[in-house]
Amino acid sequence: MTAQPSPANATPGHDTGRHEVRRADLPLSCPTPAMALWNAHPRVYLPIEAEGGESTCPYCGAQYVLID
Repeated sequence: MTAQPSPANATPGHDTGRHEVRRADLPLSCPTPAMALWNAHPRVYLPIEAEGGESTCPYCGAQYVLID
């Protein structure tokens, strides 16, 4: 079991910027495990490989780019 980040060092659950991800991070979900969940939308899995290496979350608009 992986330890969850504490609220003090977690990325906000509403971080709608551009995020670089690696294949080791797949399967990709938004919010990511590093994001705080107390104010986040429901988790959705994004098919980044099937979408050519870029995906946008339908809830918050966060953009994810596969970099390897």
